[in-house]
Amino acid sequence: MHGNVKVFILMAAMTALVMALGWMLGGRGGAMIALLLAGGMNVFSWWNSDKMVLRQQGAVELSPQQGADLYALTTELARRADLPMPKLYLLPTEQPNAFATGRNPQNSAVAVTQGLVRALSRDEIAGVIAHELAHIKHRDTLTMTVTATMAGAIAMMGNMMMFTGGRDDRGGGLGATLAMIFAPLAAMMVQMAISRAREYEADATGARISGQPRALASALARISQMAGRTLNIPAERNPAAASMFIVNPLNGLRMDRLFATHPATEERIARLMAMDAGRPMVERASPIPRSGRGDGPWGPA
Repeated sequence: MHGNVKVFILMAAMTALVMALGWMLGGRGGAMIALLLAGGMNVFSWWNSDKMVLRQQGAVELSPQQGADLYALTTELARRADLPMPKLYLLPTEQPNAFATGRNPQNSAVAVTQGLVRALSRDEIAGVIAHELAHIKHRDTLTMTVTATMAGAIAMMGNMMMFTGGRDDRGGGLGATLAMIFAPLAAMMVQMAISRAREYEADATGARISGQPRALASALARISQMAGRTLNIPAERNPAAASMFIVNPLNGLRMDRLFATHPATEERIARLMAMDAGRPMVERASPIPRSGRGDGPWGPA
């Protein structure tokens, strides 16, 4: 299904769900208000969901002068992928991780964490960035970003209902019941809208872009191991965005497990290793050149 068609269907489903929430909170009038809010939310999500997600994660945009090696590496990988150079962001968390966002390749961004650039080797980082460029190339990012934004808004509305109560709520328990229903429903919509197969496809395409399936497999193993013991506070505060990261950034707090949309890391690694083993030597990409500044700091000075 074409990416934009998928997003339009998703927006229609989310609009219906928001209207249902509005009716439960305020009857017909509440449903009409919810419809107006949903319309505004759809327009905002289409144009600004990427900016919202980056802001929620505390992302800081990097210039070519900040972390020159990382910028040069991304530029070369984007050239190999036949993509425009995306904006590059640094996330202020020690958990190694990364994600891509943007409504199209011309308006895209790749965000990597401080932990990633400090803990992984250059080849592993190249594999991770290539994976995120693959999401941009496959046009996954619009669906992923809009879904994360709208599901987060619905989960927040469900939480509000827990405190305000629903329509004809005399005992005070209906709001809590509806919150228990709609927050998981928002998570289910994330899982339905974002196929886990997209990660396998991005792994394969990313490995071809970087030319190093084994390095990407090694990166996934290290990220998965370290993410499990390092708390990512911005991601925990916005669990609906977890599906955007290369590896699930959540540590099982609150309702985090509902938003876990990633396939098993072990299976992803096995597929990459099989890809590496079956690949002729002539298919191996040439080494990615460095920026000329040596191994220096990846992040901003």
